[in-house]
Amino acid sequence: MATVVAGLAFGLLGCASLISRHPVGNRAVPEPAKPVALQAYLGRWYEIARYEQSFQKGCAGVTADYSLSDDGSINVLNRCRKPDGTIDDARGRAKIVDPSGAKLKVSFFGPFYGDYWVLDHADNYSWSIVGEPSGRYLWLLAREPTPPEANVNKLIARARDMGYDTSLLLRTVQP
Repeated sequence: MATVVAGLAFGLLGCASLISRHPVGNRAVPEPAKPVALQAYLGRWYEIARYEQSFQKGCAGVTADYSLSDDGSINVLNRCRKPDGTIDDARGRAKIVDPSGAKLKVSFFGPFYGDYWVLDHADNYSWSIVGEPSGRYLWLLAREPTPPEANVNKLIARARDMGYDTSLLLRTVQP
């Protein structure tokens, strides 16, 4: 069960070709819009919407917690509430791979790393848009589980402005 849940984690992107694939929602994924200050990005994020993937099927209450490890890498804890009410956790590690801090590699399976790009974020880090180069993955994240609908609509509009097909987004139910 833990390996299925680990798929929930953003780091499975590198293994995505082995799993049923989501359609490409953006054929021209942009470079990240601005640098990311690691200390500001750390902490809890709530998933507001996503491109549904087989490894997240039926997930609600999705969160991602990032903390700094002693070795300078980033600890990742992703959590998903399954349809039967159980909570699944996936633990992984991330490393920054470019000077802007906006491109990371995340792993939940030893040496297998996937891209994790913070494509845009609020100046105060109240929201972020995360994707990767294939355009098959997209997550809209916020610091609060249920932001005002006007804020969600602005976040979706920003993803659309970046070239994403927002009709493919699945809104995440948060408790």
